[in-house]
Amino acid sequence: MQTEQFQLHAEIEQRHWWFVGRRRILRRLLAEVLPASRDTLLVDVGCGTGGNIASLSADYACAGIDTSAEAIAIARQQFPGVRFFAGKAPEGLGELAGQARGVMLMDVLEHVEDDEGLLADLVAALSPGCWLLVTVPADPSLWSAHDVAFGHYRRYDRQGLEKLWEALPVGPKLVSHFNARLLPVIRAIRTWNRRRGRASGTAGTDFWLPSRPVNRLLGATFAGEGPRLVDALHGRRKGYSRGASLVALLRREG
Repeated sequence: MQTEQFQLHAEIEQRHWWFVGRRRILRRLLAEVLPASRDTLLVDVGCGTGGNIASLSADYACAGIDTSAEAIAIARQQFPGVRFFAGKAPEGLGELAGQARGVMLMDVLEHVEDDEGLLADLVAALSPGCWLLVTVPADPSLWSAHDVAFGHYRRYDRQGLEKLWEALPVGPKLVSHFNARLLPVIRAIRTWNRRRGRASGTAGTDFWLPSRPVNRLLGATFAGEGPRLVDALHGRRKGYSRGASLVALLRREG
C-alpha cells in the first residue's frame, strides 16, 4: 500500500460499510473464543492505520504492528490508547508475540510475496492456545485494478489458503467464505471496471462512500452474515461456499 491508500483507509475505515461490517463479524467470532477481558492481549499484525484493533480496545488489551512507519504514525495519532509498533512481525513484537491470546491478520497475506513464510514465522512465535484470525480477498476471478492499487500479489481460493498452514501446528476451527450476500454486486462492479480499464473509487481503488442510507444498508447486509459464521464455527451449519473474502479461525497447538 502507498500513501494514497493509507490516507484513504484513515479517512473512511470508521464509516465505510465494508470496514464496519467486517469488524462486526470478526468481533462476534473473537468473542466466541476469547471472552472480553482487559487481561487478554490481542495483536493486529499488519494493522495499517489502526481502526480494526482500536475498535476492540474497550474489551481487550490491544497492540498493532505494521511495516509502514507512515501508517503507524497515523494510527498513533488517531488511537493513542492502543500500543502500536513500526516493524516486521513477529520480530518487532518482542515478548508480546508469546503473550498474545489472539492474533489478527486482516487482509494482510495478499500483500506479502512469501505469505507462507510469514504465517510460519508468526505461528512459531505464538504460545499454545493462541487464536489466529485470518482474512484474505477471495476468488481470483475478481482480480481488478483495485487489487493492483493495494499492492496485492494474489486473491485466494479456499484450497490455496488452507495450504498455507497444512504443515504448521495449528488446528482450523473455521474456514469459510464471507462477504457472500453482496458477491453478485461486487462481481458486476469488478467486471464493469475491467471493461473500462479503471477502478470506480478513490486512489485507484473501488472504495467510495455511498449515501448514508445506502452505506447503512450495505453494512447491515454484510454484517448479517455473522450468525451463520458463528454457527459454522460451532458445527451447527456450514459456512459460505462463495464470497468476496475468506475467513479462517485457527488455534495454535502445543
